Order: sequence, then C-alpha cells, then structure tokens
Amino acid sequence: MPVQLTKQSIDIGIVTSNGPAMLQFYRDVLGLRLVRELPLPGGWAVQHQLACGDSLVKILVAKNPVTAAAPGGIQGAAGYRYCTLSVGNLTEVLAQCVQHGHPVVLGEREIRPGIRIAIVADPDGNYVEFLATA
Repeated sequence: MPVQLTKQSIDIGIVTSNGPAMLQFYRDVLGLRLVRELPLPGGWAVQHQLACGDSLVKILVAKNPVTAAAPGGIQGAAGYRYCTLSVGNLTEVLAQCVQHGHPVVLGEREIRPGIRIAIVADPDGNYVEFLATA
C-alpha cells in the first residue's frame, strides 16, 4: 500500500555543530522564516524549524560536535547530498549568496529549454540547488 500523505511537501533535517552560520544562511540569506525552536528529547540538540513553502527545513544544532558529512558534494558519497528549492528569482538569490560569501558550486545555467539552475554550498558544505522554470 502506498503512503497516504497528509501534507503535499517534504521536510528535511540538517544536523550541524555550526548553528549560527547555518541559521544565518537559511534564515537571513535565503529568507526562510523561523517557525519555532524546539529542544529535542534527551537534550542532544535544538531544532530550528524554518518555513520553505509548505515544507520545513529543520536545522538540528547538536550540543556536542558531530562527524561532518563526506566532502565532495553530490558525487562525494552515497545518501542525501542536496536539496532543490524552486525559485522565481534565481539570479537575485544567487547574487545574495555570493554577496554573503557562500561558495557557488555551479553557476547559473540553462540545463534544458526553459529550465535554469544554480548550486550553492551552505556553511556545512551541503549543496542547495536553485531551480527556475520559464
């Protein structure tokens, strides 16, 4: 039996020891709205929930350092390696990321007729793909 979704979006969780920089990127640079902060059971982390359309980006700030993800971006290891945000202002979002010093992994380009993308690394090196359609 397939899942019976009660929400037409997916939430993602990003575990980090680098809370201030990650919040600055997702909240201040990308403009995602902080919904709430929740201490997690056992006290190992605080979860910052940021609205991204109907989805949530959950930044889990670990109280003790955690092992960093394997470097190398999308091709660096198996597993979840990037997320995609569909945007209507790709050029401006990319410029905002550059202005705040976030590395551009893939500059703005058309990958198919009417489809443009760019990829930026967040402070932990996770890739965020921005996708715009004509």
